[in-house]
Amino acid sequence: MLTNSIERLEEIIDAETAALLAHIPIDHQEFNRRKSQSLLELTRLVRVTQSEPMRPEIASRLQDLKAKLDQNHAVLEMNLRAVQEVANIVSGAIQSAESDGTYTAGAHHIAYE
Repeated sequence: MLTNSIERLEEIIDAETAALLAHIPIDHQEFNRRKSQSLLELTRLVRVTQSEPMRPEIASRLQDLKAKLDQNHAVLEMNLRAVQEVANIVSGAIQSAESDGTYTAGAHHIAYE
């Protein structure tokens, strides 16, 4: 059961990471729900089997899962930074279009004669 749980979580992580890297629109809320559900299941199964020594193949699978989660985190972070940059550009363009330039930070001083 533990191996199946790890596989399900890996499939979710792999699908989300691949979609993000391919710039395919995804339902972030759905992926977050599925990842949370799968992580909860995995946590419960690990607790149940905690009294038993961990088999080497399970330890290896968990290490692989951690690597996939790390990559997923990096890709999500990269996408979030890109979204923030685009939002800043759009926000700046809107502010520039709405402003008549009277109160901009670019007006450093006024020369009096």
